[in-house]
Amino acid sequence: MNLESILPPERILYAAPGGSKKRVLEFFSTFIAQNTPSLDSQEVFSRLIGRERLGSTGIGNGVAIPHARDPHCKAPIAGFLKLQEPIDFDAVDGEPVDLVFVLLVPEAADETHLALLAQVASVMNDTETRARLRRSESQRQLYDVLIQAIQRLGSGNQDG
Repeated sequence: MNLESILPPERILYAAPGGSKKRVLEFFSTFIAQNTPSLDSQEVFSRLIGRERLGSTGIGNGVAIPHARDPHCKAPIAGFLKLQEPIDFDAVDGEPVDLVFVLLVPEAADETHLALLAQVASVMNDTETRARLRRSESQRQLYDVLIQAIQRLGSGNQDG
C-alpha cells in the first residue's frame, strides 16, 4: 500500500482553520467523518487526541503527523491540511506547525501503519517539498506537490 492510493484530492485542505492543536484535530475529525460514513467524528477525535497524549506528533520544521488506529476504519485514510496560520503543536523543535498530514488506520494494521508513517515522514522531511507546499496557493497545487513528492521518493506506484 502506498500513500498515493489513500490520499485523494478531496482530502487535502488549503488554508484550513487553525487556532490550536485541539481545534485542528477536531476540525479534521469532523471533516473526515463527513466524508467517510463508517467513521464517527468523536471517536476519530478521541483516538487522535489519545495519541497526542503519548507524545506530540509534531516532528519539527513546521510539520505534524497526527495518526491513530480506529476500529471503524476499514482501510487506511490519509488527509493533509495546510493551515491558515501556524499553531503551537508541542513539536520536538518548539516551532509552530502549518503543515499537518493525518493518518488513520484500521485497528489491526500494524505493518501497514508503520510503512505508511515512514512514507509520510520521508515526504515531509524533504526540505524542497515543504517549501513547495508552503508556496502552494490552492488545494490542487498542494495535491500535485504531494503526489510528485510521493512518486519522487519511490513510495508511489504509477498504477495508483
